Amino acid sequence: MQFDLDNMSRSELEQLRAAVEKAIKSVDVRELQKAREAAERAAAEHGFTLAELTSGAKGRKSSGPSKAKYRNPADGSQTWSGRGRKPQWIKDAEQAGTDIESFAI
Repeated sequence: MQFDLDNMSRSELEQLRAAVEKAIKSVDVRELQKAREAAERAAAEHGFTLAELTSGAKGRKSSGPSKAKYRNPADGSQTWSGRGRKPQWIKDAEQAGTDIESFAI
């Protein structure tokens, strides 16, 4: 398909541009759907759904370190937010029978 752009009027060029933009959006939708289907197939091959693999991944930005909820009474510089792996001083205290809430800040 050839267009003689030099001899087209402004109106014709704007119509052509609108048609091209519409076609590009249509291609984007089709390609996105194909990519999603391919990702779903790949997830299924490993025994997962795409939702399982992407849960919590969308738009989640860290707001920095979490606020400390627990403090080691033996060393005030050691704190824990209650998230992630338990620090060794919490594990040791729990093994000794100490309630974790006794370290609450």
